[in-house]
Amino acid sequence: MSPSVRLAVGLVALATIAVVVLTVARVGQRRAVLVAAGRAVLQLTVVALALRGVFAAPVFVALAVTVMFAVATWTAARRLRGFRGAGRAVVLACGAGAVVTIGVIYGLPVLDRSVRTLVAVSGIVIGGCMTAATLTGRRLLDGLRRRREEVEAWLALGATPRVAVAAIARDAAAEALVPGLDQTRTVGLVTLPGAFVGALLGGAGAVDAARFQIVVLVGLLCAQSLTSVTLAWLLGAPTTLPAVETTAAT
Repeated sequence: MSPSVRLAVGLVALATIAVVVLTVARVGQRRAVLVAAGRAVLQLTVVALALRGVFAAPVFVALAVTVMFAVATWTAARRLRGFRGAGRAVVLACGAGAVVTIGVIYGLPVLDRSVRTLVAVSGIVIGGCMTAATLTGRRLLDGLRRRREEVEAWLALGATPRVAVAAIARDAAAEALVPGLDQTRTVGLVTLPGAFVGALLGGAGAVDAARFQIVVLVGLLCAQSLTSVTLAWLLGAPTTLPAVETTAAT
């Protein structure tokens, strides 16, 4: 059996197990799992082919990073439709996190200043910014709905919208950082992260792989902190409060 066939069989088996488990448990994410798996296969195939050209012609690096950023911010903004101006806020917040972090890592340089390193670090950092923006926005939106009376009380006392929402915005930013903090705290003890494993599989020594992973993890904390705080500030002074979601009676 060729490696390609084994890969296909393995992916089908894993996706099937996930769908069967969700079906038995009556969890309604079966289609989402299949769509996500299919998109991952298609997108990574296209990216792998495209990166050959990027590595061969570094002038296209800027285009590749721009596409990454555009897709990441569009994905996060799409999740935050409950806010006015969410798209602009997400772009600014993710831009702040990504530019500062990638600038420090690649500018000093902390790692090798190569095209491959720039593309790899940019993809990881931008992905982390996307996650932080999504989590911050969703936590903030949920907090505004759950604590609506608290916000209205502050406003009734004469507080500005930013002051009335400040505690909720801080909580949202803090909660968004939990996954990254947990990953960094437990690295090497609970999991071996993808960047470390990827570097090892690519032929790097254990020390170099660990160095790359440490830079990535701390860089993600920097990028996600900047993104979360910036987005919470940009969205943390709403002129109108989001409508409270109601559940139909059964």
